[in-house]
Amino acid sequence: MANVLKSMFAQKEPIKIGHLTPLSGEYAYFGEWEKEGADLAVEMLNKKGGINTQRVVILRDDDRMDPALSKAVLDRLIDTENIQAVIGSPSSDIALAVVPIIDKNKTVMLSTLAGSVKISTASRYLFRIYPQTAQEGEHLAVFARQSGYKTAAIIYANKIYGLELAKSVKRKAPECDIEILAMEGYRPETVDFKEQLSRIKEKNPEVIFLLGYPRDMGLILEQARDLQIKSNYLAPDAFGDPTLLASAGRLAEGVVYVMPEINFSPEFIKNFKKKYKKEPNLFNALTYDALNLLALAIKRGGNNGEAIKDELLKIKDYEGVSGIITFDEYGDAIDRPLELKTIKEGREVNYRQ
Repeated sequence: MANVLKSMFAQKEPIKIGHLTPLSGEYAYFGEWEKEGADLAVEMLNKKGGINTQRVVILRDDDRMDPALSKAVLDRLIDTENIQAVIGSPSSDIALAVVPIIDKNKTVMLSTLAGSVKISTASRYLFRIYPQTAQEGEHLAVFARQSGYKTAAIIYANKIYGLELAKSVKRKAPECDIEILAMEGYRPETVDFKEQLSRIKEKNPEVIFLLGYPRDMGLILEQARDLQIKSNYLAPDAFGDPTLLASAGRLAEGVVYVMPEINFSPEFIKNFKKKYKKEPNLFNALTYDALNLLALAIKRGGNNGEAIKDELLKIKDYEGVSGIITFDEYGDAIDRPLELKTIKEGREVNYRQ
């Protein structure tokens, strides 16, 4: 069988799919996780004959999660390799930055973890399979009400991710009978949060919405402890990053955070563990699904950006390894459920009220 596939692949040009992801820098581990998921998907696809007997090849490049670099990298991939579809970097900033490029070239981008509400209407060629960031904020506000909290503070990273979370919590709070006593933003490169935290401490909120990136949130918890802040904490999906849990240690205990509800398929777990000798994570599964969704669209409509876009929009109830995926008219995966997690005895567990 292997010889048959080799002969078959040799007779046709491979189908090239791009992949923008951070392979160096602070978030290089995101890129490594995405690489694992995409590479496994390609391996499984090619074992079954590729896409219409054409071998699938990933052209991956490092964007360091930097918008300017992402644009340069994507331009180069399109100009030199004529790619028609690309898996996007796990960042709303990146996805939005490259919109002029994908529009100009009619190249489809399918993002794994970008959650900005702006993505829905940014481009006809921009798709994503992750819930909107605003949904996470609203989910946290509802949970705060269910927990009986009446007063809260918000501390957030002043970038698209943190801003949209903060705005959604603030918007939902009155409906949930929660008074926002303080709202403190910070620049992403900030390492000293004591000024913001001191102002929050003066207000003595029952709960703090901690809306940032893994590094930020770990430092904030540490400095809040030093200031003897006694509030409880609610956080977004970024809190589930293993690097944060490892660095924050006991400070993460009891923090409740929201995550997409993911039930990996048994076959995916088996294949992933066989290849990598470890359990899969969310990044692995989403990138695996992204590659397979693009492959399905190419199989049905051909390797052409316009056709890929049209075929993705037709996808309904696709059984991905990360759950059921249906695209709406804006290229958003709809009805992706959310769930609550917490840290108990140093481990991530499902939250039970």
